[in-house]
Amino acid sequence: MHKKAANTFEALLDKHHLKKTGPRLQVLSMLSSKKVATSQPDLENIMVDIDRVTLYRILNAFEEKGIIHKVFDLNGTANYAMCSSKCGEDHHHDEHLHFNCTTCKNVYCLDELELPPISLPKGFKPTGFTLYANGLCPKCSLATEGK
Repeated sequence: MHKKAANTFEALLDKHHLKKTGPRLQVLSMLSSKKVATSQPDLENIMVDIDRVTLYRILNAFEEKGIIHKVFDLNGTANYAMCSSKCGEDHHHDEHLHFNCTTCKNVYCLDELELPPISLPKGFKPTGFTLYANGLCPKCSLATEGK
């Protein structure tokens, strides 16, 4: 982990009043380096020096504090991605498109898309929403064009 990234992650943990432990810093480094949301089983396979229970607790704490958000893949498995700086303990602002690739099974958070406002019928009071799309990611789309 680069020293600059480590300082950023330590500041993030300080901001959320979490202890700066090696496993927490490792999880932050791993999730921030990914371009796709990552499941706990995948993290367990990558981070063999962190036991399952510790990883579970870290992911829960990070989600509760608004550091990461949970998004489900096509199989219903929870995947985790870094939150934007707008997220906090009181509310996640992960109202962006989550794209599930039907070929490679990766889940992408498409933060850069401008989403239209959603109007609900009278009486409905949303606390948030999750928007999913399924299809082929650019890599898988290119692979199928050559066939």
